[in-house]
Amino acid sequence: MESKNTEDRFPIVGIGASAGGLEALEQFFRHAPIDSGMAFVLVQHLDPNHASLLTEIMQRTTSMPVVEAQDQVQVARNCVYVIPPNRDMAIFHGKLQLSVPNEPRGQRMPIDAFLRSLAEDQEEKAVGIILSGTGTDGTLGLRAILGAGGLSLVQEPATAKYDGMPTSAIHAGYASLVLPVVKMPDALLKGAGIMTVRPEMPKVVKGINRILMQLRTITGHDFALYKKSTIGRRIERRMSQNNIDDADVYALYLKENPAEVHLLFKELLINVTNFFRDIEAFAVLENEILPQLCADKPDNYLFRVWVAGCATGEEAYSIAILLRERMAQSHQEFKVQIYSTDLDDDAIATARAGFYPPNIAQDVTPERLRRFFIKEEAGYRVKKEIREMIVFATQNVIKDPPFTKLDLLSCRNLMIYLEAEMQNRLIPMFHYALKPGGVLFLSPSESVGNHTELFSSLNRKWKLYRATHSIKSSRALMAHVVSWASESGDTDSEETMKKITEPNFAELTRRLLVQCFAPASVVIDHKGNILYVHGDTGKYLRPAPGQASLNVVDMAREGMELELRTAIRAAANEGASILGHELQVKTNGGFSTVSLSVRPLPDGSHNLLLVSFQDVVIPGVKSKGKRIVKTAELGRIEELERNIAYLKESHQLQNEEQQATNEELKSTNEEMQSTNEELQSTNEELETSKEELQSVNEELITVNSELQAKIEQLAGMQNDMKNLLDNTNIGTVFLDDHMKIRRFTREATRIYRLVPSDVGRLLSDIKSDLDSELLMGKAQAVLESLAPVELEMRADSGVWYLVRIQPYRTLDNVIEGVVLTFTDISKRIEAETRVQLAGELAENIVNTIREPLLVLDSELQVVSANRAFYQYFQVITTETIGRKIYELGNSQWNIPALRELLEIILPRDQSVEGYVVEHDFPAIGHHKIKLNARRLVGKSIESSLILLTTEDISDELTKENKI
Repeated sequence: MESKNTEDRFPIVGIGASAGGLEALEQFFRHAPIDSGMAFVLVQHLDPNHASLLTEIMQRTTSMPVVEAQDQVQVARNCVYVIPPNRDMAIFHGKLQLSVPNEPRGQRMPIDAFLRSLAEDQEEKAVGIILSGTGTDGTLGLRAILGAGGLSLVQEPATAKYDGMPTSAIHAGYASLVLPVVKMPDALLKGAGIMTVRPEMPKVVKGINRILMQLRTITGHDFALYKKSTIGRRIERRMSQNNIDDADVYALYLKENPAEVHLLFKELLINVTNFFRDIEAFAVLENEILPQLCADKPDNYLFRVWVAGCATGEEAYSIAILLRERMAQSHQEFKVQIYSTDLDDDAIATARAGFYPPNIAQDVTPERLRRFFIKEEAGYRVKKEIREMIVFATQNVIKDPPFTKLDLLSCRNLMIYLEAEMQNRLIPMFHYALKPGGVLFLSPSESVGNHTELFSSLNRKWKLYRATHSIKSSRALMAHVVSWASESGDTDSEETMKKITEPNFAELTRRLLVQCFAPASVVIDHKGNILYVHGDTGKYLRPAPGQASLNVVDMAREGMELELRTAIRAAANEGASILGHELQVKTNGGFSTVSLSVRPLPDGSHNLLLVSFQDVVIPGVKSKGKRIVKTAELGRIEELERNIAYLKESHQLQNEEQQATNEELKSTNEEMQSTNEELQSTNEELETSKEELQSVNEELITVNSELQAKIEQLAGMQNDMKNLLDNTNIGTVFLDDHMKIRRFTREATRIYRLVPSDVGRLLSDIKSDLDSELLMGKAQAVLESLAPVELEMRADSGVWYLVRIQPYRTLDNVIEGVVLTFTDISKRIEAETRVQLAGELAENIVNTIREPLLVLDSELQVVSANRAFYQYFQVITTETIGRKIYELGNSQWNIPALRELLEIILPRDQSVEGYVVEHDFPAIGHHKIKLNARRLVGKSIESSLILLTTEDISDELTKENKI
């Protein structure tokens, strides 16, 4: 039986229209096939006090049965049902349900109400269409249909008389396709192929792993554990919109078109929710659960809530409203932190804004709308006190760590779309996130599954559970640890499928049929100008006398001009096809019967028409004497009679259309009167809004005070900054990215002749004591490379400056110019010059000493040596300076007696004279030398120096020995 019921299901199309929708509905049903296998339900904004003629008007545009909906009627295929006036309509188990509206006139949203019920009842078989109309009715209905896996079509706003409803649906992102009305029937037939239930798995599921792998590679999100049926339908929908039938081909298309990956990603995200969804469930939460959670809680208690998979935030705001009401009733004041997360960045952005269409009045009571929302021109905005309770963030519940220490966790829009394996992993994670006694709030179609040891049921119908923390639950939790960075499922490494080139028999057949059987035709624009000719049209068209023209009416042969002009006008203005109109056309001196057809081309954006001509063979009626009874004159008479009948029919049709137009004008007049009454009511509402504006004014006064304090703070900071810059004695010039002066300090006027009025001028225009051209070149280079530059420059006055040029960075790390600083370094340059002169003088004095002399640092490295040292010991500068004395001349100074002098005696006595050392030097031989050493102590140990002089006493000892 279930199989039979599944097979009997068929798409049900809900069509919503308002002002200007009648014309769109007529266009739709003129092009809709009568055997599509679908049912159509029309929901239009009707005058509740006036009988509707919509059923009769629609019946004239389609051969399908068009009836006014009745309560409990079973919806059938290939039928059209029209909502009655002053009735709300829903659908349940395929039967229409009529009821008297509860909302006052002007606040009703009949399209949203029906489309929502259609989505709940038919799920993926639901189709929603929004046509011309004002307001936002239908937007939330399309949202529900998309969430159920159905299809949504929206009229292209440019083709709608009133684009309010189509624009609202498109801007909200709930339109699967945006099309002109004439193209919608074809799109429906293609979509029906996707919605058809097949006994085997859809073809797309076979290649789903490759598609999901591409999705994960580019977006970083893994949908492998989402339900394959839901994923498959949405992938097939994207494939259909791209005219792709094979899943493997679509996988390649994703690889080559990253933009399509993001469109598919958005398609897979299911953002379906509304305020206080499931009224009874929120009533239980309000009256039973929250009082228990808030009981015995002290003031300023931190009440933590996590709404996982929040979509556009309605559920999070609903919980925040309930908590605010609870605190007001119990006279408690908690610090509420509601973390609301979702995978969709766009949905989170909508939630943060807190702005929703007027349709939410169906879900939020007037009292709550007044208390927690601000009425704006295009909808309602959540008040600041509620928005401040919630933190919205992008999060992947599957792989990101959860929030913890929660009192309440709501997940009512996610688990239904996940496979059982992933649900089994999320439930223990939710238990981990909750405090002992915390409450888990799921949707009616979800449960905790086999994890009954982790939760106890509070309400089985509305799936409210309390977290139980015991030894048993802890063990169960450890056994089901969630891996937040778990890898995705199977990967598919198949190569791209090979395409086998085969003869295209369909194309060959089509060409041959067109060549042999297609009638002679021309393609024209709406003015009748010929754009393309197919076949031989010489029997029907001939060059017009006079100035050359390609207008088909001017070129038509005798007998065809009037009918051709009338047919073109009808096809161009009404989009109607004129088929098989037989005419008597004069050809080659006689009259022949020609069948004339005019059809609009499918590309409606160019208003092109196809005019076809075909000869009609009229067999002669033979008498006994083989005489021809039907003469040319008789044919001419018949043609005139047909023309008269055609004119009568056209006249009758125009009368009926005029009558329908008059009735529409009457209805419009009544609607205008109703609108006038609504405007009067709006005026009363504006009076009420005056009090709210006074409250807003008070808030603005508070904000103004805060801003005034901020201005005073900034003024103080500006004074501090001015004094800081003035007292650093550093000239500073701030330039923008065009090298124009933004600001400068007092010291900068010593380099550039600047006055306050120079702000905004090019720095290169200001006279400078430095090389201005060089500075500007360096500044431009810094702006382009962002690499700081530092250089020393001498002014014309003889003053030396250290110039630093760095990029000007804002707090947002944006480069908006350069900063030039000028530091006076004249004293440093002067000191360096004196030091250099002193060094040269000392070096010259040392070089005049005849005895070899060494200057050592504290590490016994040679700092300097005089010319006598190099000559006596036959060494060079590069082998001496910077090396330790023990390493000089292949370690020839590595003498134990010298080590004793430098490392033991000298540090103790500070100076040593006449210390005799006898040693064999490789370069000069055996010598006895006398060393004199003195330590020069500086301000630090590192700056201490040692003067070491040597004197050869070998000759003196030789003389003494001889004496």
